Amino acid sequence: MAANARQKKLKSYVKHAFKVETLRLYSGLVLMLFLFMHLINHALGLISLDAMEGGRSVFVAIWRGPVGTTLLLGALIIHTALVMIKLFLNRSVRRIPPKEIVQILMGLAIPPLMILHIIGTRIAHEVFGIEDSYAFVLYSLWVATPIQGLLQSMGLLVAWMHGCLGIHFWLRLKPWYENAYPYLYSLALVLPILALTGFINGANEVETLFQNAEWRDAFFKALNVTQDDINWVYATRDVSYQVMIAALALLLFSRLYWTIHFKRKKLISITYPDGKIVSTSPGSTVLEASQLGGIPHASVCGGRGRCSTCRVRITAGADTLAPPTDKELAVLKRVGAAEGTRLACQVHPLSDLSVVPLLPAKASPKHSFSRPGYLQGQERNIVILFADLRSFTKFSEHRLPYDVVFVINQYFRHMGEAIEQSGGHLDKFIGDGVMALFGLEDEPEIAARKALKAAKAMALELEIMNNSLKADLGEPLRIGIGVHMGHVIVGEMGYGKATSITAIGDAVNTASRLEAMNKEHGSQLIFSERVSKAAGFTGISQTEEVMVRGRKTPLAIHIIDDAKQADIPEVKA
Repeated sequence: MAANARQKKLKSYVKHAFKVETLRLYSGLVLMLFLFMHLINHALGLISLDAMEGGRSVFVAIWRGPVGTTLLLGALIIHTALVMIKLFLNRSVRRIPPKEIVQILMGLAIPPLMILHIIGTRIAHEVFGIEDSYAFVLYSLWVATPIQGLLQSMGLLVAWMHGCLGIHFWLRLKPWYENAYPYLYSLALVLPILALTGFINGANEVETLFQNAEWRDAFFKALNVTQDDINWVYATRDVSYQVMIAALALLLFSRLYWTIHFKRKKLISITYPDGKIVSTSPGSTVLEASQLGGIPHASVCGGRGRCSTCRVRITAGADTLAPPTDKELAVLKRVGAAEGTRLACQVHPLSDLSVVPLLPAKASPKHSFSRPGYLQGQERNIVILFADLRSFTKFSEHRLPYDVVFVINQYFRHMGEAIEQSGGHLDKFIGDGVMALFGLEDEPEIAARKALKAAKAMALELEIMNNSLKADLGEPLRIGIGVHMGHVIVGEMGYGKATSITAIGDAVNTASRLEAMNKEHGSQLIFSERVSKAAGFTGISQTEEVMVRGRKTPLAIHIIDDAKQADIPEVKA
């Protein structure tokens, strides 16, 4: 009963964490919008000081009205409070990804860099009625205290980079972000540069105006700032610094607390496939255990339960876990995860557990998108096509390397286009050979017709290529194609960048053997009777029963000398 109560408590905690994460995200977006508009206002200094003041009037109308003030102040308080709470409750700095540590350090640097600017503008305006115009701000930061101008510029850049990193961590899980990234990255670089140059240009204009005694006297008279006002601003800044120091001290104390807490608490063990065991406190996530033990574990979203790249298969101890939350189930369903899969960042074991991470440690954001279920490994009835150039080795022996590479690339392009336009999946190029799969997302009958259509299209493309390269080839290139159908294991296989969707099984080997038989028969296309029946083929062909190496029974095949002349059934949509 006690264990069930703890599991319910953990489930409630996870749901609450998702709500807090969402609140922190949206409050950060409000602050980023404020900063974005502030930078644009600065950039108007490239035009003139009057342009900056005109932009400021719009900016102030939005952010100093009742709605804007409530939104901005609320976002500032919520975002700061939630970030600090998260840092206090984080059990180990080692569990935070390096990129997020950089973002956190930038966030901690923002208050001491920007506090004087905030007090001297918005707060001074509210308390003393000071009109914090651009002329006032630029005079204060550029003419009166240049060191503050440097600090504010640093604070501006740090705040912008902190926000950009946060938006990047959020958007990288969106399917469209990869295409939009170059444009957003360019904007992230250009906007602060324009803002700083506009700031400098406006400051130079104020410095020039300040040389005019009449303008200077009018400026100070309109400003109406007393020494007591200035002293209050700096005193308030000092108090703010004391609060920041106290918050940092509490943060350091929390590190000490968690270190002692871990040592006193009874630990559980998480076992990984290589036999490595990590001891961690009950209630920690599996992802936290991986990070604590230095075990590479994918987590594109940083353990927020958004990306699914940390997913694992529980091999022992699954019955002791709380069921997945609705949020976790939604993420797993989005990527078509197999039954029994869990998100490591959402699993909080209270007893020993054995897990198998399902993705490589360097998984990219694309793994978090919706993907077909067969990528994780399925047995499917598909059609396999093999094609190979005849005597290409002999051709390459009498050509310069450049010529060989040029011809083979032309061949691959023509064959690849024929396969893809026919509805097949180009598996791989093997030397001067091609392997393609049909039926990953089609019924077997449709797949068989598409494969035969692709074979005919490849023969036609080869003829086009031979005609266009007649002067370079000497003699036409010839091709052999083999097509077979059967049950195979399909999935995403390989390592690192060499990972691709492929198939393994007896049907793959048989298709390869059929392709090789074209040499014996002097033909261009050989496909099995199984493909013929599935496709409804009724065209003219030579039929035989042959023994295929690796098979115990004869295989009925169809032989076609010229695939271009094959009467292929129409593929119905």
